[in-house]
Amino acid sequence: MSMKKVVAIGIFDGVHAGHQQIISAAKHHGEVTVITFDPHPTSVIAPERTPTQLVSLKDRILLLEKAGANSVEVITFNKDFASLSPDQFIEEILIGRFSAEHVVVGENFNFGFKAQGTPKYLSEVGPKYGFGVSIIKLQENRGSTISSSRIRNLIIDGEIERANELLTRNFSLKGPVIHGEKRGREIGYPTANIGLTNLATIPADGVYAGWLSVGNFKWQAAISIGTNPTFPGVRGRQVEAYAIDQVGLDLYDQEATIEFGYRLRDTLKFDGLEPLLEQMKKDCDQARNLTRK
Repeated sequence: MSMKKVVAIGIFDGVHAGHQQIISAAKHHGEVTVITFDPHPTSVIAPERTPTQLVSLKDRILLLEKAGANSVEVITFNKDFASLSPDQFIEEILIGRFSAEHVVVGENFNFGFKAQGTPKYLSEVGPKYGFGVSIIKLQENRGSTISSSRIRNLIIDGEIERANELLTRNFSLKGPVIHGEKRGREIGYPTANIGLTNLATIPADGVYAGWLSVGNFKWQAAISIGTNPTFPGVRGRQVEAYAIDQVGLDLYDQEATIEFGYRLRDTLKFDGLEPLLEQMKKDCDQARNLTRK
């Protein structure tokens, strides 16, 4: 007996607990193709409101596969695609391209021109087109709906542990290690500065405990985000990680991942180097304890 062709549709930014539930529900019906969109539909429909990303597209695909998708299809979201009517979307995409026999969506999924297509409409016309429909209720956590925008706001506010709870993993940033001000090196705390795209969601300024990974290596880390108020004239916001107890690492130009585990404190301005070094030692001790696996 051949498996039913099941299609789960959504943006799935972050592949959080709610998204995972949609894929899990889809798997009960057969072989799951996840349809996702890139760039974010908002960037085409209302560019001024484009949200930052919780994960890159490449990582979104990997996470969707890890969550149980048999395959992931990325549809380029552009003005032509945005102008399809709900019926055209069903006929050309769900039937024409994917031969869907069952469709699974979250209860807040909209599709077609001006988002006129609703889950309710999908389930009404499904029988006509020969597919069943499952509408998955949005998941809640601590009395509020789990959504990419809620997680994004938690991260931007520095509420990293809450965000991780909803993501079901540690939030991370990835990018090449770039040349920074070299101040950390001068004071005995050489940090890896990460170059980020303008779409990255960056946590609130402050100091965090987490992990720094390059290739197959992973180190406990103290992470600093901000403009470094103790040193005047430092360029914009920087995300830098100090690999605790590691000496002589040269990571320049390598791809690094910074994982955020815990928020330690706000960014502080210190009167000179001594109090700064004293605090950095405390930060590293705290980070070392918290991230011990």
